[in-house]
Amino acid sequence: MTLRTILIAAAAMSVIANRGLAQAPERYGHMMWGGGYGIGGALMMLVFWGLIIALIVFVVRWLTINDRTSGRHDDSLAILRERFAKGEIDEEEFDRRKRALGNK
Repeated sequence: MTLRTILIAAAAMSVIANRGLAQAPERYGHMMWGGGYGIGGALMMLVFWGLIIALIVFVVRWLTINDRTSGRHDDSLAILRERFAKGEIDEEEFDRRKRALGNK
């Protein structure tokens, strides 16, 4: 689910929910029995909060994935340096792998 999809769904819910505001005020009474939004309003509230929670989860996951991917490059370079320091790879292999990682 993309951010664009979430925003389009929220806009559509807003339009659907606000259609009831144009009705005559005398139609509004007790929520479940006298008109108003009734069950539809309760469902819209659940959908609204579901979208808010989904948006929060989406943002948190996006931020944590970006943090992990930026750390991978540094970790791989540290491992490469450690292997070179231990003598597991020679200087030529170190330089080749370092270039492959994007460092010059």
